[in-house]
Amino acid sequence: MAFVGAIDTIGSGFTAQQERLDIISENIVNMGTTRTENGEGPYRRKVVVFQAGNGTTTQFRDVLAGVSSRYAYRSRWGVTDKAGVRVAEVAEDPSDFKLKYDPNDPDANEDGYVEMPNVDLVKEITDGMAASQAFSANVTAFNLLKNVLSKGLEIGK
Repeated sequence: MAFVGAIDTIGSGFTAQQERLDIISENIVNMGTTRTENGEGPYRRKVVVFQAGNGTTTQFRDVLAGVSSRYAYRSRWGVTDKAGVRVAEVAEDPSDFKLKYDPNDPDANEDGYVEMPNVDLVKEITDGMAASQAFSANVTAFNLLKNVLSKGLEIGK
């Protein structure tokens, strides 16, 4: 039943893109947060880091060469893992914070500048659109697989 592996692969894409959209939403919500819960300064933008389902970072052609009929990847050590994508980590963007002059703000430094989060709305919207398109591509792949399976079942009639 090779189609189960394909469904797992498509499902991993759904899950990964949903996590990406959740993090993008968190970034947008915290665009004006100048002080985090623990008081360590402004909110720092988060980014999702994807990883191939085999747990390694390899070239695409190497992954294709290792895919078996069960949609599993065989690593150098003989360990088999399902193909697909997963969220390896949610990392913080190391870019500098933006400075805004507002001497009346309680979070302002001695020069009157407030450190603002390093979140750029245009970048977040662009990332959200890309994640949405990737999610749609997974829907298309799932519908295609569903149609192939349906046609395959009609052969037996």
